[in-house]
Amino acid sequence: MVLGLAVAGSSSPPTNAGLAKFEALYSDPLPAPRGPLRVFHLGHSLVGRDMPAMLAELAPKGHAYESQLGWGTPLKDHWGPSDRINGFAAENNHPRYRDARQALQSGDYDVFVMTEMVEIRDAIRYFDSPEYVRRWADLARKSRPDIRIYLYETWSQLDDPEGWLQRLDADPGRYWEGEILLQAGVPTGGERPIYVIPAGRVMARVARAIEAGEIEGLSKREELFRVDKLGKRDMIHFNDYGAYMVALTHYAVLYQCSPEGLPYELRRGDGTPAASLTAAAALRMQQLVWDVVTKIPQTGIAPGAARGEREAAACRAKLTAVR
Repeated sequence: MVLGLAVAGSSSPPTNAGLAKFEALYSDPLPAPRGPLRVFHLGHSLVGRDMPAMLAELAPKGHAYESQLGWGTPLKDHWGPSDRINGFAAENNHPRYRDARQALQSGDYDVFVMTEMVEIRDAIRYFDSPEYVRRWADLARKSRPDIRIYLYETWSQLDDPEGWLQRLDADPGRYWEGEILLQAGVPTGGERPIYVIPAGRVMARVARAIEAGEIEGLSKREELFRVDKLGKRDMIHFNDYGAYMVALTHYAVLYQCSPEGLPYELRRGDGTPAASLTAAAALRMQQLVWDVVTKIPQTGIAPGAARGEREAAACRAKLTAVR
């Protein structure tokens, strides 16, 4: 991937040497996990309660998770006291909540997944995104040097004036990786770098496939997003189909197995049945997810990783439930 040189904040454009050093961090793939993972999610409503619950259903037996969420919360606000987090009481009123600082200091987690607020340009300009990505990563590594850390890349509003697909194509190189991760710095103690869960790029690929007639039962990108009780389309929050797509992306990156052949009739975080795709639609979405994540070095997945339902089943069989 060629990183963009445009920046939204006040930092200087990266030098060629800086880009080379950043890209070299991902030249060796991340070793695949040997079993189920315990994951901590930090973010907002584009994490939500349903997506991590779906991920747990897709993952091998023994997968566990907790989270700290807010409403549109920047990582800078999560770093401070909870009274600075908009929607804190409502979003964390569930059994999977755990205080983020206490969770990471415990050393209990194999994986830490964080995401930044959107609009991502504003997060960088006004909320010091690279600095707080670095702070959260350093906190996690202090108690658990071998923890796997990921930045979950999201998306902009469907009605973005620059163009929704255009933003999905451009923003990873110029903001998520090209500024946030690049400016967050290279680990100095030999730790692993921060990896990427490229849900925005997956969404772009899936949306194009939907509109090309490749996903049975869906015909337009808007069908990945919620509709409220009055029939108004939400411009940024996913529905059950979108949550499933993002959960597949997390699964593929964290476990380094193709999601082909995984279940597609799942439950939401509250235990109620989620709307499900057809078997054919789910399989095509699973294939698209794997195709995207295996082409991005920053996911940590080895190029040319096995694909196909038989290979995916073999990969899953290696993930024992013994911790």
